Amino acid sequence: MTIGSRVVVGISGASGAMLGIRILELLTAAGCETHLVVSTSAERTIAHEIGPDALHQARMVATHCHAIENVGATIASGSFRTAGMVVAPCSMRTLSAIASSAADNLLVRAADVHLKERRRLVLLTRETPLHLGHIRMMALATEMGAIIAPPVPAYYRRPQTVMDIIDHTARRAIDLLNLDLHALAEPWDGLR
Repeated sequence: MTIGSRVVVGISGASGAMLGIRILELLTAAGCETHLVVSTSAERTIAHEIGPDALHQARMVATHCHAIENVGATIASGSFRTAGMVVAPCSMRTLSAIASSAADNLLVRAADVHLKERRRLVLLTRETPLHLGHIRMMALATEMGAIIAPPVPAYYRRPQTVMDIIDHTARRAIDLLNLDLHALAEPWDGLR
């Protein structure tokens, strides 16, 4: 594997865990080396939203899995080069920890490494409505170099199912990493 195809996927405890799992599936299918880290809250959310076996299945898809408390893992170091990281979904707690550099777990530490090394960090922030604190944390993370990409459906694509929405959102998130892959999300052709 080349560094250009190594991606960290973080899943935090917000609703929308299928987004992170779909991103993981797409990256793996594209031949990327994936490093998965899942928060404790995300484990519960995955079991509730997708099913009791979903986390095990996601871990089988990932190239490498890292425990949330293992702050000594490879992805916790800037010397372990990657093409980028996606946190999907990104809870407001995780966003706040990233924005304030409170790297108390591996997911936040890996995100902090991506910011300090000036690598792509895409955060699919998941909360609505937003209060001023959320907006300020998004602004801080953006000023530090993160890309804030709330998982807002592309209604102009006329999705027919929830999976259509999840798939398009996951593909757009991967495209934001600027990997040397063919564009995964179908580009907009304009109105006809």
